[in-house]
Amino acid sequence: MSTAVGAVAVRARGLGKRYRAKWALRECTFELPKGRVAALVGANGAGKTTLMSVLAGLLDADEGSAGAVGRVAFVPQEKPVYRHFTAADMLRLGARLNVVWDEERARRWLARFEVPLDRACGKLSGGGQAQVAFALAVGSRPDVLMLDEPLANLDPLARREVTAELLGEVAATGMTVLLSTHVVSELSGVADHLLLLAHGRLLAGGDLDELLARHVGYTGPRSDVPPALGEVVQARHSAGQSTFLVELPEGQPRPVVAGPWVERPPTLEDYVLAQLEATREEATREEATRKEAGA
Repeated sequence: MSTAVGAVAVRARGLGKRYRAKWALRECTFELPKGRVAALVGANGAGKTTLMSVLAGLLDADEGSAGAVGRVAFVPQEKPVYRHFTAADMLRLGARLNVVWDEERARRWLARFEVPLDRACGKLSGGGQAQVAFALAVGSRPDVLMLDEPLANLDPLARREVTAELLGEVAATGMTVLLSTHVVSELSGVADHLLLLAHGRLLAGGDLDELLARHVGYTGPRSDVPPALGEVVQARHSAGQSTFLVELPEGQPRPVVAGPWVERPPTLEDYVLAQLEATREEATREEATRKEAGA
């Protein structure tokens, strides 16, 4: 299914949300193109669940604006199933509550993961309950599917199979998927777009391949500066060796580094962990400065 070039599925402008005096989100601005699988990444407490709840219309923003284009399905961490309902009951409920409903698609999902239609959800495993929630979501034929920690209750094999099925749904329907996780290793080969949150603020966002292409890792002899110009995202040093993650200047050709330095492209996990660590170190420095000023 083709997607119009430049079409936007989810948009946020200066988005802010607070709980009493504490801001859970602040100054979040981004656009998520249609037909993409976007990873919403951040440490626990970064604001991922709050952001998805605002985007899904379950919470009102205190600043700015945000929303999704078209029908939205949201599967929260606590999977929304009634314990005394069977899986078939849940599908009948889905058919009554949704203006658009695809019974065949929902039943096919349950059959794929061998979830019995006649068993009460309370007697299903945590993974089985998650599959019922996923079936309800895909059965509603959403334009945007939001999943909050979707793989948490699944075993490793089921995680791989669910991500494969989701990618199949994206290819078949053109829907946009936004999934949150703090386990970055789960995203390999799944996400093609990134939203990185820390302390309620958006650290980075955009096409994943483009983000990674603008960064390079260098390992070589102990040095205070990297072997190529650029912004140092992360620097690690031992007695005789240094490792840098560098963001290269935009619009300039990739530098050729000679000598004892080894160059390697960063993985998504390299990039995310470096950004989060840099943010934590900056917060630590700011806190130390405030304490010194107040002493």
